[in-house]
Amino acid sequence: MYGTYARGRSKRAGSPNEAEKAQVLLDLTKLGWGKENHAFVQVWASQFQPGGSLDHLQSWSALQNASTSAETAAQLMRVTFDIDVQAAARRVRCPTLIIHPAHGAVVPIEEARILGGLIEDSRFVELDTVNHMPLANEPAWQQLLDELQKFLSRDRPEPDRETLAKRLTELTKREREVLNEIAQGLDNAQIAVRLELAEKTVRNHITNVFDKIGVDNRYQAIVLAREAGLGQPRQLTS
Repeated sequence: MYGTYARGRSKRAGSPNEAEKAQVLLDLTKLGWGKENHAFVQVWASQFQPGGSLDHLQSWSALQNASTSAETAAQLMRVTFDIDVQAAARRVRCPTLIIHPAHGAVVPIEEARILGGLIEDSRFVELDTVNHMPLANEPAWQQLLDELQKFLSRDRPEPDRETLAKRLTELTKREREVLNEIAQGLDNAQIAVRLELAEKTVRNHITNVFDKIGVDNRYQAIVLAREAGLGQPRQLTS
């Protein structure tokens, strides 16, 4: 979990003028979403990435236009304001990594700590940054990558290159294709469409792949596959 919370804005006790702040944000969203020269994008960037450059500011506008409409963005915000997953968090029984920017303005770090207290098998990590979205040239970005790598590789000895190469040679051509799609982040349904297979067939291939390369879950498979150079996007041709 990154930069997230157990309670939305309207569920956080003791936050003064929270309803008024939420309404202002909704109004700005509907009026300025995706508009580069609108005050909303500047407010958004100053909250999410205050250390960013003008190029970063412009990229926020491009990303907003590519993601959804202003009206849908506002509706999604309304939903997040009323979120309260404290009860659900107590039921989580799997290892969980919670990472949060220590000095960010988007979500109070106390909200992330609440999640850490609710999820029994969790590890809480603070990033020393003001940016909700860390910049590539700041230490927090490398720390984030290191923590993710450590978490996804936990309790699993790292195979050397020779061992990894041998495991990959044991895969059939189709299993290697499936692993390559997994490494690109595709889910089973997307892999089935891409490779023109039934989803049940994809699931069977994945089970065989995991057994052969020695992983327990999809995330470990992605790490190993990318270390082996798999997961490169296919080139589009006209």
